[in-house]
Amino acid sequence: MTKVAVIGAGSWGTALAMVLADNDVDVKIWARRKEQIDEINEKHTNSKYLPDVVLSERIVGYENLATTVKGVDIVLLVVPTKAIRETVQEMLKELKQPVTVIHASKGIEPGTHKRISEMIEEEFQDSELLTNVVVLSGPSHAEEVSQRQPTTVTVSSKSSEASELAQDLFINQHFRVYTNPDLVGVEIGGALKNTIALVCGLTNGLGMGDNTKAAIMTRGLAEMARIGVKLGANPLTFAGLSGLGDLIVTCTSVHSRNFRAGLMIGQGKSLDEVLNSMGMVVEGIRTTKAAHELAKIEKVDMPITSALYAVLFEGLHPEQATERLMGRVKKHEVEQLNIDLE
Repeated sequence: MTKVAVIGAGSWGTALAMVLADNDVDVKIWARRKEQIDEINEKHTNSKYLPDVVLSERIVGYENLATTVKGVDIVLLVVPTKAIRETVQEMLKELKQPVTVIHASKGIEPGTHKRISEMIEEEFQDSELLTNVVVLSGPSHAEEVSQRQPTTVTVSSKSSEASELAQDLFINQHFRVYTNPDLVGVEIGGALKNTIALVCGLTNGLGMGDNTKAAIMTRGLAEMARIGVKLGANPLTFAGLSGLGDLIVTCTSVHSRNFRAGLMIGQGKSLDEVLNSMGMVVEGIRTTKAAHELAKIEKVDMPITSALYAVLFEGLHPEQATERLMGRVKKHEVEQLNIDLE
């Protein structure tokens, strides 16, 4: 039987552990806080992240990383982007056997502009302990997955066998899993939709309505596709679950941290106030910085991302950012997509 360790016991890691447990997989789940692990093991709950959800007894919590990864075949890595390298480095000290790493995090690293699979491969490069890296992405709020509401996601890897392994591991009647060979597109789509969700929340906070949200989502999707294609992605990926699908769910749902953060910024709160009040990581903040840098390097036009960057890091007022976007030189929509479908 496949043995799985889930590294990261937040809402998403816990929800995915529940999917695995429903598929009769015995799951080890790791967190740093002893009180959280005690709650998982004694009460079968993780109330800070998924209140009112009862966990399977197949999910066993550990605070010792060496014990967590001992003898497992697969590591499911579900930590914030900023913690990926540190967590992998800690894990490497304890691993004794090769593993396939499935990651379910969404972001791009500022400075290096690496995707998460690239970060993982880079940290494993001096060892022989990495079999494959797989990304799991798509429109999937942890709250709804934990309630077994119908959800569809995509898995992708450089190895088709690894993708199919992940598909078989997770798929069930509530959680449908597709494979996609476009690793670049799946990761870029999952990361950049958070930036667009921040902008949708921000315009909502300014009192703007559905017309504005539809414009931001549509033009935001064009930005995601432009930079993705420049980096080698298949443009059709952005019309799928990890592109359009994830964009819709993140830009329109009360479950979205990025939308809620943008909403507060639009209502006049500072970035520091927002981050302090959220209590959880808002991946879109960091991704906006990385995407803005990447757009400059690759010479890709990303006006929505650039406007948000100016609001978050340069002190531009949200209303001025909106005026800047609406006052841009007139364009032809199809030409602006700038995507070669051949």
